[in-house]
Amino acid sequence: MRFVDEAVITVEAGDGGNGVASFRREKFVPFGGPDGGDGGRGGNVIIEADENTGTLVDYRYTRRFRAERGKNGRGANCAGRGGESVVLKVPVGTTIVDIESGDIIGDLVEAGQSVIVAQGGDGGLGNTHFKSSTNRSPRKCTHGFKGEFREVRLELKVLADVGLLGMPNAGKSTFIRAVSAAKPKVADYPFTTMVPNLGVVDADSHRSFVMADIPGLIEGASEGAGLGIRFLKHLARTRILLHIVDVQPIDGSDPAHNAKAILAELNNFSSTLSQLPIVLVLNKVDQLASDTRDEWCDHLLAEMQWTGPVFKTSGLTFEGTKDVVYYLMDQIEQQRERELEDPEYAAQMKAFRDQLEAETREQTIAAKEAYREMRRQQRLAGILGDDEDDEDGDDQDNGVEVFYVR
Repeated sequence: MRFVDEAVITVEAGDGGNGVASFRREKFVPFGGPDGGDGGRGGNVIIEADENTGTLVDYRYTRRFRAERGKNGRGANCAGRGGESVVLKVPVGTTIVDIESGDIIGDLVEAGQSVIVAQGGDGGLGNTHFKSSTNRSPRKCTHGFKGEFREVRLELKVLADVGLLGMPNAGKSTFIRAVSAAKPKVADYPFTTMVPNLGVVDADSHRSFVMADIPGLIEGASEGAGLGIRFLKHLARTRILLHIVDVQPIDGSDPAHNAKAILAELNNFSSTLSQLPIVLVLNKVDQLASDTRDEWCDHLLAEMQWTGPVFKTSGLTFEGTKDVVYYLMDQIEQQRERELEDPEYAAQMKAFRDQLEAETREQTIAAKEAYREMRRQQRLAGILGDDEDDEDGDDQDNGVEVFYVR
C-alpha cells in the first residue's frame, strides 16, 4: 500500500431540484388550484474518519467528487427526491483545510467522526407556496439553489502518544519492534524507514499507548537534505518525544554531535514542537564494553549538556526497554489525569496543541513550496529532464509500504 499523507481534492455538492408550476386537473373538481411540488435537496459531500483506512492514496489520482443533484418536483404536490450524498473515507487523524480561505473545516481524530465539507443546495419551491386569496392560480415557481463547491486539502498526521526521533540507523525501528507488535523493516543501511510506522505498546494489563516511528533525520534536513522534514509534522499530535541516539555509530561519527544536530533541526522546523517533553535514549549499549559503558555514556551526556531524563537501552537484546516503557506510560497517564482534573491546564494544553498544529502546517507547506522551486530551478538548469516531473513534489511516497498496528 502506498503511503500518502496529503492530498488536494475538489468537492461539489448536488444542486437542488427545481420546483414546478402545476394545477390540479380532476373530474368534478373545476377549481383544483395549484399543486406544484418542491424540488429535492442536493446531496452533501461528507468526509468521515475510518479506522480501517491508513493512507490518503485513494485521493492521489481521483481528485474530484460530486454529489447527486436533487430531483425536480412534480404535480399533485409531489416533492422531488433528495440527491444521494457522497461519503469519503479518510484515516483517523486527518485534518481538512479549505484552500481558498485557509480555515480548518474539520479535524477527524476519532473513528466514525464526520464533517460536511460541501452542503447540498436547497430545492426550489413549487407554485403551491405562492397561492393566496388574491392570487389563486400562481404560475410562479423557483429553481433549486446551487450546491457548495470547494477545494480542500487533506492532511494526515498519525495519532500517537510518543514519537521516535533520531538519525538514520539509530535503532528506532528496532526499538519499536522490541516494545510493540509493529514489524517495520530493519536493515544495516540508512533510510530503511521511508514512512511513519505505528505500534501499540502494552505496559501492563489495560495500560497501553501508541508509539510512532518516523523516518530518520540528518543534519541539514530543514534545508531538504535526506528526506527533509516532510514527516516531522507527524510528531505534532504526540505528547512526548523519544530521542534515540546511537552510542557508537557505524559510520564513526560523533554521537553527541549527531544528537545535537537532530535537536537543532527539530527547533529549525518548529520552535513549538521542540518544547514537547523529550526523553533521551542512549541505544545500542550492547556494543560497548561493560567496564567502559557508564563512562562513555556519561561523556556523551556531558558533551550534549543534557539534564533531562535519560535511559540506556539495546533494542536488539531488549536491555532497558521495559524501563523506558514504564516511564513513558507513567508520564502519559499523569498528563491525562491532570488535563481531566485541572481545566486551566487542559485549556493551556489545547492552546499549545493548536499553535503546534498551525506552525507545523505552515512549515510543511513552506518546505513543500521550497522543494518545488528547487526542482523547477534544476529543470531550468538542465539538471533534471521534463520526464522526471513529480506530481505535487511528492515523489518520495510512491511505491512505499506502510505498516500499521492497531
